[in-house]
Amino acid sequence: MSRTSGRGKLIVISGPSGSGKNTLIRELLRRSKWPLVLSVSATTRPPRPGEKDGVDYFFMTDEQFRRLADQGGFLEYARYVGHWYGTPREWVERQLEDGKWVLLEIDVQGALQIKQKHPDAVLIFVRTSSLQEYERRLRQRGTESEQDIKRRLEQAKRELEYLPYYDYVVTNDELEQAVNQIEGILDQLGGGQACTQS
Repeated sequence: MSRTSGRGKLIVISGPSGSGKNTLIRELLRRSKWPLVLSVSATTRPPRPGEKDGVDYFFMTDEQFRRLADQGGFLEYARYVGHWYGTPREWVERQLEDGKWVLLEIDVQGALQIKQKHPDAVLIFVRTSSLQEYERRLRQRGTESEQDIKRRLEQAKRELEYLPYYDYVVTNDELEQAVNQIEGILDQLGGGQACTQS
């Protein structure tokens, strides 16, 4: 796959609840082997205590969000629990132009929207080895009701149907092994030359 020298890369990470994708992303960012930045989403939900505009989210009114969507200003967007969420195109493009590698943690539908607009985006799906392992992790959290667990497991089954659309599938049964696997993917994308960052 030919890539423009100096331009950053767009990396999408998806996976069902319980797959451990958030932990993986935190670890990748902590290691800082590549010029990785986590994408900042826009949302119409009000800020929570301690959240900062432009850091945690770009907070918008419904009208601002709709206007930007109508102008093609999002790479992908969706409504979730009464509020809109989207990936601002301009912010992502600016990071890519600066040579940054933008990590997007989004669902399967959003990932396919991204791939349509950015065919060179790299899609990575994070999964566990079995649905039983998803269930074990969800129960271990102790935060979901029985109904929520069943709903999340059904959602996981639906998301697994999208595996053929992804460039890479990483099984996250052991964190260090999964992180190493993703770093190997990033090594391939970078031609084996990691950036040196202080």
